Amino acid sequence: MVDLTGDENGQIRARLLDLVPGRSKKAYTDWLTQRVGQFKAGVKVATLDPFHGYKAAIDDEIAEATAVLDAFHVVALGTKCVDEVRRRVQQATTGHRGRKGDPLYGIQNILRAGAENLTDKQRARIQRAFAAHEAHEEVDLTWQCAQQLRSAYKVGRQGPRTADRRTRRRHVPHLPDPRDRPARTHTAQVEGRVPRLLHERRHERRHRAINGLIELHRRLARGFRNRSNYRLRMLLIGGGLNL
Repeated sequence: MVDLTGDENGQIRARLLDLVPGRSKKAYTDWLTQRVGQFKAGVKVATLDPFHGYKAAIDDEIAEATAVLDAFHVVALGTKCVDEVRRRVQQATTGHRGRKGDPLYGIQNILRAGAENLTDKQRARIQRAFAAHEAHEEVDLTWQCAQQLRSAYKVGRQGPRTADRRTRRRHVPHLPDPRDRPARTHTAQVEGRVPRLLHERRHERRHRAINGLIELHRRLARGFRNRSNYRLRMLLIGGGLNL
């Protein structure tokens, strides 16, 4: 858990609040339950990744806070959906998930990039791969949806912008196959399970900076055998002990 509260000058300094073992609703709920009422009352925005257990814990313990999924995770869901549809189409048309000479296998990395960053040569490769088989139209549609999703949140060189629910519904059609887990996840979030899907990029960067510090110091220590020592060390480097 990371605190992104601004100081009296409006300057935001990320501070690690705590590390809790387990990735579950119960782990997050128990931690929130132990916090005093003043702490929970002061939480206005809670950022999270696409795990519904965290959202459920927020709804139960700090219902007044706005749950936010940052733009990075929104776009990542679309990219994962493209990968899953591509693999399924490859399996259906060739009997395997991809080998040398398979048009979709040859563009798998290009499909993960933003269309605004592609060269003319890369765009031509994508179009040839989509035209190679009629079943590839499903991958084409999914890729277009993912690019519209990326465009709706302006994730790229121009940075993200606010996108309300009407904007998402207009620019982002439902991803084509409900069997794909990212498609189901994104559809559920668009329908309102996560009220806002955008957080300012500077907040996202601070979250990732704290995570980078944790990973760095864990490597420097060659790992920790004692969980309490690990927690105290990470709170020390993350500013959580500077109260």
